[in-house]
Amino acid sequence: MSVSSRDRTTAQGSCATTSLPLATPAPRHARIAFVGTGPGDPGLLTVRARELLVTADALVIDSGVPVDLVEAHARADAQIIDAGYGEGTQLTRASRAKLLVRTAQSTSGVPAPGGLPIRGLVVRVMAGDPGTFNGLPAEIAACHKAGLEVEVVPGVSTMHAAPTYAGVPLASEHSPTVLMNCGDADRADWSSAAADSVTVVLTGDPAQIASGLRQVLAAGRDDQTQVALTADPTTTAQRTVCTSLGEAPALVENGQIVPALAVIGAGVQARDELSWFETRPLFGWRVLVPRTKDQAGDTLERLARYGAHGEVVPTISVEPPRTPQQMQKAIKGLVTGRYEWVGFTSVNAVRAVKEKLAEIGLDVRAFAGLKIAAVGGVTAQALREWGLEPDLVPDGEESARGLLEVWPPYDDVLDPINGVFLPRADIATDTLVAGLQEIGWAVDDVTAYRTVRAAPPPAPTREAIKTGAFDAVVFTSSSTVRNLVGIAGKPHASTVVACIGPATAKTAQEHGLNVAVIAESASSDALIDALAGFGRTLREQAQAVGDPVRRPSENRPAARRKSR
Repeated sequence: MSVSSRDRTTAQGSCATTSLPLATPAPRHARIAFVGTGPGDPGLLTVRARELLVTADALVIDSGVPVDLVEAHARADAQIIDAGYGEGTQLTRASRAKLLVRTAQSTSGVPAPGGLPIRGLVVRVMAGDPGTFNGLPAEIAACHKAGLEVEVVPGVSTMHAAPTYAGVPLASEHSPTVLMNCGDADRADWSSAAADSVTVVLTGDPAQIASGLRQVLAAGRDDQTQVALTADPTTTAQRTVCTSLGEAPALVENGQIVPALAVIGAGVQARDELSWFETRPLFGWRVLVPRTKDQAGDTLERLARYGAHGEVVPTISVEPPRTPQQMQKAIKGLVTGRYEWVGFTSVNAVRAVKEKLAEIGLDVRAFAGLKIAAVGGVTAQALREWGLEPDLVPDGEESARGLLEVWPPYDDVLDPINGVFLPRADIATDTLVAGLQEIGWAVDDVTAYRTVRAAPPPAPTREAIKTGAFDAVVFTSSSTVRNLVGIAGKPHASTVVACIGPATAKTAQEHGLNVAVIAESASSDALIDALAGFGRTLREQAQAVGDPVRRPSENRPAARRKSR
């Protein structure tokens, strides 16, 4: 009968102990993860890809991968290395493989606090799907030779995503699909693309695609077969041109379109009915968002949902108050019971109070027993993310006036305390303070932060604003109007001006701007929805009279002259 080591120790007693040698931990190398980012739309990044990007110590990226996509997920201290070029020249497959191994070796073996080496993570970032990348076998072989552990994370491939985003179906009951990488044109069997019943998908660089189109023609395909050429697939810059197989090669060779993919076959005819991406109400619009970057995230996402590309130009800088004593006194009153209510009139106010509490070692428990008011839905959401549920949010106008309309008057019988803490900006109006005092409340109007005009944007951005390169601008407050005009000048007359409410619209008009869109409610979501409704109307009007759908920036005189 076998006896376990634990049983032997017990049987022999405490005097018979056995000393086993401790194994010395071997140095552990970094591991390599090959990650596909998809064809361009950041929403197509897989969950596993995101997990690896946010934990990577180093990222080796292809030139076709948007750097901002990587930077949006990578750690601030992660090293980002370009795998497309080295010392000004394009790297070969062998050079890329060596670069990857060197990066992994330099990342591994870093001593951890306990003295043992840690295991680094190097993410090799590729556009589309790594499985369709010709250099993948060479790079994995180099990793295996160096003793590195490898993981491959599939991505959405361009050859499948681009036709879907272009509204060109590949699947058909009677039409098989042939996928061909034109980079391997010399070894391809082009005869398989000749039958009229076959849908052919060509990928590669533009020159390779043009050559592939001619190869399909040479194989005997009818020159009147429909072709869809798609550039910048799945992004808001996507452009699809439908033409015949006979004319398509010349369009590519003349630079009239720079495609990433071509689809040949009967499915192209379904594009008018199935196109869903390029027909979004703001598709291709370049929209100016004058806000701080940390406040613009939801706005940018909503613009992208409607097909637009938002560009943030900070117009204000949020800074602490010059004298912190007033804020410190108010926070002390918060925890000692001086207030019945705390009123938040902006996300910045929420952030300022949160940071001040954390600075002195307090958290949301300091609000126990207090009633909390929020000026609108965005501020209320910021409170909920912090763990606080507001007791009072206006149903109608989301402004100081709207909050005042729903604020209950002080009742000396029902309200044990009449104090209200209002942490606000240094430039806030007196509307709310005066109104609360009129209904019996004692208000501590405290400067929680200062708003300072931001530095002017770069010269190319200022030029784009003045010349009408932006299709629209969205103003979320009167201060954003004043500050944008102050640091960058007035937007061009062709730029669609959208405002969050009547007060902001009035300020815009006072600065000589023609306001085309006013949101139905004072929220960023409602503002973008209203702009999308305006864009949808423009599209429908153009289609009703048979005109091409143009973006506002394409209608300015300079743009029309250039197009001719």
